[in-house]
Amino acid sequence: MRRIGSTPFSFPEFKGSTRTLVFINLASYFAFLLAKLMSDTLAGNLFVLLAFDPSSFLHGLVWQPFTYSFIHVGIVGTLFELLSLWFLAGFLEQLHSSAWINGLYAVSVLGTVLAATVIYACSGTLGYALPLVALYGCFGGIFGLLAAIGALYGDTEFLLFFTIGVKARYMVAIYALISIAMLFGEQKMYAFAQLGGALAGWLYVRLAPRRGISFLLSERWYGLRNGYYRWKRRRAARKFEYYMKSQGRTVRFDGNGRRLDDDSDDKKRWN
Repeated sequence: MRRIGSTPFSFPEFKGSTRTLVFINLASYFAFLLAKLMSDTLAGNLFVLLAFDPSSFLHGLVWQPFTYSFIHVGIVGTLFELLSLWFLAGFLEQLHSSAWINGLYAVSVLGTVLAATVIYACSGTLGYALPLVALYGCFGGIFGLLAAIGALYGDTEFLLFFTIGVKARYMVAIYALISIAMLFGEQKMYAFAQLGGALAGWLYVRLAPRRGISFLLSERWYGLRNGYYRWKRRRAARKFEYYMKSQGRTVRFDGNGRRLDDDSDDKKRWN
């Protein structure tokens, strides 16, 4: 586990991916607030369409996992979420790239809805009527960021509730225990979704490359593209071999489509 020293309560620099995520969520809050000022019906319809409801998602509203985190309702809850997002993402961005932060946040957000969908589907299969709770806000991404800090920088001290100094690993454990306790109340789906976001963040830390998912995808894309070009070169080499054989000459190529004959001019042309 990587370690850094204890840190006082102070917000990190507001830049890069942290600033982008906070501004996008802040703009979404004001857009929803404007819709509510225009018409309560319009705001209600937007909430139904964009907030995550497992039942609606399974019946065709497949965009909800990508939109629910941008729905913010109350000013107090939104303020707490955005400040938490600034603090946690900014802390991690001092030590990781913006692409890594974006990947961690996205995976945590999607892991949250996956957990909610799983518990909803399992409750239906077992015949237990689970109260449906529409998920909204970026709490899933925040729990993923928190889990990542606990996994990577567990010895770093933070101020819990702005007053009590506690190491990151213990702070994560406290929030996890609160979510587990909520499983025995009426907010089972919400609590399970929180744990899903934290688990997704932890898995991202353990499995994702250091440069982030976008780097991994780009590497995979370039690998596929180069593999396609190599296949085209081998195919062209086979066609040329067949053509030269019909002309009474024999030429040979290696597995990469490079000519093996001793003709130096041809070697330069094929290599």
